[in-house]
Amino acid sequence: MHASSRPAVSGAMIFYSEFDDYAAWRDAMQARLPDLRMVHGSEAHDPASIHYALAWKAPQGFFDRMKNLRLIVNLGAGVDSLVGREDLPAGVPITRITDPNMARMMAGYVLFATLRYARDIPYFEAAQRRGEWAYRHPRSPEDVCVAVLGLGELGACAAQELRRQGLTVLGWSRSPRSIDGVECHSGMESLDTVLSRADILVVMLPLTPQTRGLLDRERLQRLPRGAALINVARGALVDQAALTDLLRNGHLGGATLDVFEREPLPIGDPLWAMDNVLITPHLASVAIPASAAGQIADNVLRVSQGLEPANRVDPARGY
Repeated sequence: MHASSRPAVSGAMIFYSEFDDYAAWRDAMQARLPDLRMVHGSEAHDPASIHYALAWKAPQGFFDRMKNLRLIVNLGAGVDSLVGREDLPAGVPITRITDPNMARMMAGYVLFATLRYARDIPYFEAAQRRGEWAYRHPRSPEDVCVAVLGLGELGACAAQELRRQGLTVLGWSRSPRSIDGVECHSGMESLDTVLSRADILVVMLPLTPQTRGLLDRERLQRLPRGAALINVARGALVDQAALTDLLRNGHLGGATLDVFEREPLPIGDPLWAMDNVLITPHLASVAIPASAAGQIADNVLRVSQGLEPANRVDPARGY
């Protein structure tokens, strides 16, 4: 539908994120819905005029008094920050962004982090720091077993990308999934077996009451000695103190961590100084305004016409 033929949209859209570029989102949305008024959460506004919200980790009380709110768009894939809030108006649909570019960006990060371990790059980085030509023969890709926990849109895309590299890929999810070339497992009873086979573990699960703290000390110890862990999901899925101990004592050979129990990771946290840890500031995959604005605009139009939005999530379930 061309902008000129689109029906008028009433009400304003409020934006909140400490991480995303408001101007980029405002321009991308107004290119698709020229009559949509955008306001930043920090600007003065009448709560009753707000019909739509585009938000990431809005503070408690943010949605209070927005009595005409008709749609909340979560700026990202994980909706855990919208669970158990007191300020959400009853019955207002929550949707998440499912942008193929986000899945591709996430798969690229996972591929980089996985191949870094599969090709023993940390070993060569350490040798370079010592000024040492230290040859180590590359392993055959199929001899490296990578387990991906979480086979939603992002996890499935990453698992397929890893498989394309010739790695042996296991997948695990709560309910059964089927992905070509990936040995898929499901249910809690199979998790320990999957962990025990993983040379590299990639954590891509949503944070729900069932998954919070899932990778505790006991489960982390089921990984083979020297295994690497990559977490691009949520810090609270993993016992961070146990992870730190196991990295320190060599049970875990390394970790690439994009997420933490507390973000930003506090100054002085022991993870900062560990040679076998790579830290990035929660950017493995981010929503890109230019490509994601189209589906948000479509949902605004659907809701304004009394239709059910696409990509609706159940906050109680967590995805």
